[in-house]
Amino acid sequence: MAEEHKHEESIMEKIAEKIHGHDDSSSSSSDSDDDKNSASLKTKIYRLFGREQPLHKLFGGGKPADIFLWRNKKVSGGVLGAATVSWILFELLEYNLLTLFGHISILALAVLFLWSSASTFIHKSPLHIPEVHIPEDVVLQLASGLRIEINRGFTVLRDIASGRDLKKFLLVIAGLWVLSKVGSSCNFLTLIYIATVLLFTIPVLYEKYEDKVDDFGEKAMREIKKQYVEFDVKVLSKVMSKIPKGAFAFIKKKD
Repeated sequence: MAEEHKHEESIMEKIAEKIHGHDDSSSSSSDSDDDKNSASLKTKIYRLFGREQPLHKLFGGGKPADIFLWRNKKVSGGVLGAATVSWILFELLEYNLLTLFGHISILALAVLFLWSSASTFIHKSPLHIPEVHIPEDVVLQLASGLRIEINRGFTVLRDIASGRDLKKFLLVIAGLWVLSKVGSSCNFLTLIYIATVLLFTIPVLYEKYEDKVDDFGEKAMREIKKQYVEFDVKVLSKVMSKIPKGAFAFIKKKD
């Protein structure tokens, strides 16, 4: 009897283990399903301009991104402060660039010369003036990156001029019109300064309020697409229907 009782207990223990194992597997599967659902929700989050990478990586990472996103507040503040001082000197005080460069150079050379000459009389060690030179690799990388961007711009302009993308053509025309209006109201130096201030403020504010801005951007893009569809139906389709089909055939043959 005792052996039969032990045998029944062992059978009940095995059944219980199987039930618990099934519960654990079902709970783990449910957890994995929850993880998949949360991952799918994360992938469905809207980002401005279809952005998939972090903002820091879009700025190239490294020191330039740290400066624009205020990772190093001293350097970022120094660059923005220098830009502000330059704009005040050249725009508000109407200081000439060559005059400023000449005065700063005269002052710096005079201080260094007097200190080096007087160091022997006041028993001080002379200043160590480092050798300054521009590395060749940096210049080549900068020139190569600039060349790539210029060629890319020429390619975009060629595609627009060829009449292949009407939407892009209208966007570029609108952008150039806005740029001409801004240029007529302020000079080139002020425009550069405004662009610098925006570059040091908008990215860091966007990074701070990223979710709210993306949510608003999603709603705005829906409304823009809706208005564009109506504009396409009411205006563009009528204009394109009046253009002879032979003109598009001529463009394609020419390309």
